[in-house]
Amino acid sequence: MMSFRHRGLRAVPPTRWSILMVTAVLAAVPGPGEAQQGTVTPHPVPAGEPALGLTFPPLVFRPPPVERREVHGVPIRYLHDPTFPVVDMVVSVRGGYGHLGREWYAAATALPTLLRTGGSTHRSPREVDEVLEALALQLTFGSGGGSISSSLNSLTRTLDEGLTIWQELLLSPGFDSQEVDIWRGQQEDRIRRRVDDPTLLAFTEFNRILYGDHSIGWELTLADIDASRLHPGTLQDLHERLFCRNRMAVGVSGDITWEEVEERLEPFLAAWPTCPDELPEPSPPEIRREAGVFLIPRDLPQTTVVMAHPTSVRLADDPRFFASRVANAILGAGGLSSRLMARLRGEEGLTYGASSLWTAPMRSDGLVGAITSTRSSSTVAATQLILQVMAEMVDTPPEAHEVDRVVDEFINGWVFNFESAAQMVSRQVSYLTSELPEDWLERYLIRLGDVTPQAVHDVFREEVRPEDMTILLVGSPENFDLPPETLGPVHIWTPISPHAPPVDPRHP
Repeated sequence: MMSFRHRGLRAVPPTRWSILMVTAVLAAVPGPGEAQQGTVTPHPVPAGEPALGLTFPPLVFRPPPVERREVHGVPIRYLHDPTFPVVDMVVSVRGGYGHLGREWYAAATALPTLLRTGGSTHRSPREVDEVLEALALQLTFGSGGGSISSSLNSLTRTLDEGLTIWQELLLSPGFDSQEVDIWRGQQEDRIRRRVDDPTLLAFTEFNRILYGDHSIGWELTLADIDASRLHPGTLQDLHERLFCRNRMAVGVSGDITWEEVEERLEPFLAAWPTCPDELPEPSPPEIRREAGVFLIPRDLPQTTVVMAHPTSVRLADDPRFFASRVANAILGAGGLSSRLMARLRGEEGLTYGASSLWTAPMRSDGLVGAITSTRSSSTVAATQLILQVMAEMVDTPPEAHEVDRVVDEFINGWVFNFESAAQMVSRQVSYLTSELPEDWLERYLIRLGDVTPQAVHDVFREEVRPEDMTILLVGSPENFDLPPETLGPVHIWTPISPHAPPVDPRHP
C-alpha cells in the first residue's frame, strides 16, 4: 500500500541483458554478400541514393523463461545465466509492521538496516564488513509492500562463503547494541528535523489527516525509538516472529546450474524454522472522506500543496485498474507532457513541477489527487487550476493521442524490465510474497494496450471528484494571493510533536 513516502531514483546502467539484445539486433543484419533466409530481399537501390528501400525482419524479443522449483516447501524461481561468473540470490519474507501493532513499528522500521549493520551472533559488525570486502560480496536488505527482502551478489567461486555469512545475518543476527544506538540517533535527528522540511512535513501530516492511527499514516516519534521500547531484545523478538520458512520465497540467477543451486539450498533452507503462527492480515484503513482545507502556517516563500480523496480502484486484473494508470499519467504522472505540467508550468508559470497520484492497493481503497509547490503569491491560483484541470477530465474524454502516448511510452520501455536475469527473478519472487500472479508484468502490458479514451473517461468520471478533495497547504497565508478560505472552510492543523505518543489525530 502506497502512501506519501520518499522514493529514491537512480540511473540504471546497461547490463548484460541489454548488451545481448543489442547483439541480437546486429546479428539480424546480413553481412556483405549474405542472404538471410526468410527475409524479403529489397529491390536494388541506385548508387548514390539513400538506402530507403532496405527492409529487415521484425525483431521479436522473447525473454528467457524463469523456472519454477521448490525446496523444503519453499517456492524457488531460477534462471541460468552464464554470461558472467556471478550469482544473484534474493530472499523475500512476507510480513511487516502493517501485520503487527504500533508497538512493533520502530523495530520493524529498523530491522532491515540492522540486519545488515548489526553483525551476527558469530561475527561483529566489523568482521562482517571485512569478509564482505575481502570476497567482493554485495548484500542488501530492505522492506516494502508488506514484506522484507534481502539479496546476495557473489562471484560464483565465492558463493559458498557468501551463503555462509548471508545465512548468519538472516538467521542469527547480532543486533549489536552500539549499532542500534547509531540507528536510534539517526532517527532522532530525522524526527527533530521533520518540521523543517516543508515537503516531508506536508506528506507526513497529510497521511495523518487522511489515515489517522493506521500503519499507512504512522510516523516515528521519540517515544517509539526510546531505549526502553527499541533495543536488541525487541529486534530479536520481531525477527523470530517474521523470519520463518512458511512465509518465504527465494530467487536464484546467474552462473550456476540447478543441481548446484539445489545442493546449496537444501542446508540453507533446512536451517530456517517453521512459522509458529499465522500473521494477522493488516486491517483496512478508515480514510477521511470529507472535503476540507487544512493549513499549516509556516514563514516560507513557497507553499506546498497536497490534495487527495479516496478511490475504490484496486490493484487487480480489472479494466478499471489499467484505465486508471493511463488516466493518472495523462493528468500529472506522465512528466512534462501531462496536463498538470502543461497548464501549471508551461502555460501559467505557476510551478516548476506538479504531479498527480493514484494509488491502488490490493485490499483497500487508495487515493487520487495531486501535489505541487508554488510561490506564496500564487497558492490559491495554483490550487484552483489543479481542480479545474481535474474537472475538465471529468467532463471530457481525453484525446486519442494522449492515450496512445502513455501506452506507447510503457510499451517502448517494457524491454527494460528484462535488463538482467537477477531483475527478472527478483520480480517473480516479489510477486509471490505480494500474492500477484507471476505473469503480472505480461498481463499489465496486454491490458494497458486495450485501454481506450472512453475507458479513461469512464474511470475518471466515476472516481474523481474535485469538489471532495482534502487539501493541505504548508506555507505563509498572509502572503497568499487570496485568503485560503477561498478554497473552503480552513482548519489550522498542528503537526505531531516529536515527543508526542502515537494517537489518532481524528479521535484524540
